[in-house]
Amino acid sequence: MDVKISEATTIYPSQPPFSDDHILPLSHLDTDRNMNVPFRYVRAYAHATNNQADPFDVITKALSTTLIKYYPFTGSLHRSSIGRFELHCTVGNGVTVIPATVDFPLSSVNYLDDADEKFIELLVPNPEKKTLLTNLLILQVTRFSCGGYTLGASVHHVLCDGLGATLFFNAMAKIARGVSEVKVEPVWDRLKLLGPREPARTEFPVDEFLSLDKDFVPYSEMNDEVVREFFHVKDEWLDRVKKLLQEKSGSSFTTFEALGAILWQARVKASEAPRDEEVKFAYALNIRRLVKPPLPAGYWGNGCVPMYAKITAGDLIDRPIWETAALIKNSKRNATTEYVHSFIDFQELNYSKGINAGKRVSAFTDWRHLGHSTVDFGWGGPVTVIPLSRNLLGSCEPCFFLPYSEASQGKKDGFKVLLYLRKNSVVGFRKEMEKFSNIEYV
Repeated sequence: MDVKISEATTIYPSQPPFSDDHILPLSHLDTDRNMNVPFRYVRAYAHATNNQADPFDVITKALSTTLIKYYPFTGSLHRSSIGRFELHCTVGNGVTVIPATVDFPLSSVNYLDDADEKFIELLVPNPEKKTLLTNLLILQVTRFSCGGYTLGASVHHVLCDGLGATLFFNAMAKIARGVSEVKVEPVWDRLKLLGPREPARTEFPVDEFLSLDKDFVPYSEMNDEVVREFFHVKDEWLDRVKKLLQEKSGSSFTTFEALGAILWQARVKASEAPRDEEVKFAYALNIRRLVKPPLPAGYWGNGCVPMYAKITAGDLIDRPIWETAALIKNSKRNATTEYVHSFIDFQELNYSKGINAGKRVSAFTDWRHLGHSTVDFGWGGPVTVIPLSRNLLGSCEPCFFLPYSEASQGKKDGFKVLLYLRKNSVVGFRKEMEKFSNIEYV
């Protein structure tokens, strides 16, 4: 399956957003060492006969207007004298957009639902390591023969999280549909809104979950090949699992807690980790409404803190699955403003010592309700959204809960799980999941 890549073009703000070079400070959540990676994903848009405009032209024109307010995407990251990232904004910079085409319809690859990973990789920009800090946003618009298209994006995580990026793409989409200006004014004020306290202090013991090692580079410990694996979840099966867990434990569990416990335990068993080694379950907590006062609606920086549940591999493997679900559930009790401020202050006090989450971290995130469908450039929202990032919250093996494509037939029941595994763990993981398919095993 060939993707014909044309010469990239640079899109500049339609009018100069500033007249002098300047530096923008970043929050301590932005400069968390785990954020020094791009997150990459692709949206697939089905063909719409009522609009014959070229998606590349529509999207790049909307991008040009949106960059007036979101001009930090044209900047570059540099280390300050104390080693933290700061954003340098230079007059005359723009954003790279790549045009591409394929000579077959989106339907032939099932609108990317479970499509071949090598093909999907060709639809999403992948910045080289040497340009990672200067290409903070790269887009690729790929036209299919049916008139459908995909929008692939590489966004540097230091600038924003998924919710922040969605604010930006929604602003672009509204302008593409004819809205004259962005109504939700983007807010920067990152150090003011999410800066350390004076004096900085860690009243919540966040060091229980974090390690200090200035020589440890996040995501560098993975030497084994990592492969992509799909697991399909049926509503009936999940309901039976949650019911049984409630009967066994006396507590109710969310889908994230119940299924997360199953996948985490299966992964650790399959990895054959030493029994005395600590393993962690990590997920992101949205703090936009948790902090007081709440962050403004237009705040588009990183607005999540990592949360953890931890245990030794042996204890995780030995315990019944409902106790693992309870461990994840109980970790949510840490979701307090003090945890948030202590995490930020810990970054202030210990950044130079090399803060990291350690090894054996399994990251989980739920993409089923992030509002991707609202990113409509005039042909309707995307029918499929697929993440390609393999580095998340300090984990080299992230797991995503994803909705089925809106264009899929016969798969409206349930959702799918996309997770990355060490290649040598795949067989063992599948065997563990087969056991869970038999509800009595739980």
